Amino acid sequence: MGPPASHGGPSPPNPQLTQQFLSSVLSQRGPSALPYAEDTKWLIRQHLVSLTTAYASLEPKTATFIHNDGRSVNLLQADGTVPMSFQGVTYNIPVVIWLMESYPRHPPCVYVNPTRDMIIKRPHPHVNPSGLVSIPYLQNWVYPSSNLVELARNLSALFGRDPPLYSQRRPSSNPNPNPNPPNPNPNSSSSSYGLTPNGHSSNFPRPAMPPRAYPPSPYGGGGSGSFSRVQTEDPTEVYKRNAINKLVEMVHGDISGLRKAREAEMEGMFSAQATLRMREDQLSKGLKEMQDEKEGLEQQLQMVLMNSDILEGWLRENEGKARNLERLDVDDAIECVDSLSKQMLECTASDLAIEDAVYSLDKAAQEGAIPFDQYLRNVRLLSREQFFHRATAAKVRAAQMEAQVSNMAVRIAQYVS
Repeated sequence: MGPPASHGGPSPPNPQLTQQFLSSVLSQRGPSALPYAEDTKWLIRQHLVSLTTAYASLEPKTATFIHNDGRSVNLLQADGTVPMSFQGVTYNIPVVIWLMESYPRHPPCVYVNPTRDMIIKRPHPHVNPSGLVSIPYLQNWVYPSSNLVELARNLSALFGRDPPLYSQRRPSSNPNPNPNPPNPNPNSSSSSYGLTPNGHSSNFPRPAMPPRAYPPSPYGGGGSGSFSRVQTEDPTEVYKRNAINKLVEMVHGDISGLRKAREAEMEGMFSAQATLRMREDQLSKGLKEMQDEKEGLEQQLQMVLMNSDILEGWLRENEGKARNLERLDVDDAIECVDSLSKQMLECTASDLAIEDAVYSLDKAAQEGAIPFDQYLRNVRLLSREQFFHRATAAKVRAAQMEAQVSNMAVRIAQYVS
């Protein structure tokens, strides 16, 4: 992808104006609104404010970014320099940090932005020929903990181990036989990053590679010294740099494996949590059923206790009568406790007596002891009388049932209370 040059207005000169600038551009609506999610604009503003506070050389701007498919979109960027320390000397590396549409849920896009007198080192483990930066911090970006300040610190640390830029040596008409003229003041080059990197080399003239006798030196911008002397690669330094890069790769691989293991462990815990919740629901349902069953058993127990009290009372009343059973009159064996019971007893006895009389009349009619017309007349009279006794018994039985239900309700209320 190749973003064009920035066209945003002048950057705010101090933190207060930076905050005002960011609040203004992030609060715009309509066609000129920036394509960031509303729930992340406050976090984007905080990230940029923290970045400009920690690195005053990085200024927030708005610029048009062109995607590979030709789409252009207005985005925020942090344009400036990132300090690095190389062999005891501090240099400033010009960079542009683009905040893409999905930021901060996804990492920003970082480019090294060389000036006209600089060239990108080839090959470089973290910077491709177009200037696009790829470091482990960007690859392992985690929302919402990752931020721009930590990104700038990682860029400084990695660039200090292996600088991505070299000074371009231009031919000079000076007849001075010294083939290695001193570089310009490093501070003067740190403010000349006017071109934005892209994937085509036609945007700025490709610098000529330095001769073999004069190996390129790191870009010296904004530091306390410059590489103006001829340098040669020290095998010890090369071995040390390669060992450090190898260790970084190994640590990155270990961290990635550890992260995958922790993610798998978290997935297992989430699955176990779902299973435990399902079992909790089952246990709650079973507990409710057991409580309902307990309440039903308690009600049955109250009924049994009530009936037991009634039977025990009857036994206490009739225990003395059992000892005098020989002298007990048959008619006194059963005593009616109330008028309804006495009336029920009389109706039942009359019904059974009439039943016996009708049976005897049937036997007499079969044997010819009485005339048939007399048999019919007596059976009709007895049946009429039996009907009235049975109707009375049915009414008495209904009244007894109603009284029994009322009595049971009173007893249950006493036991419950």
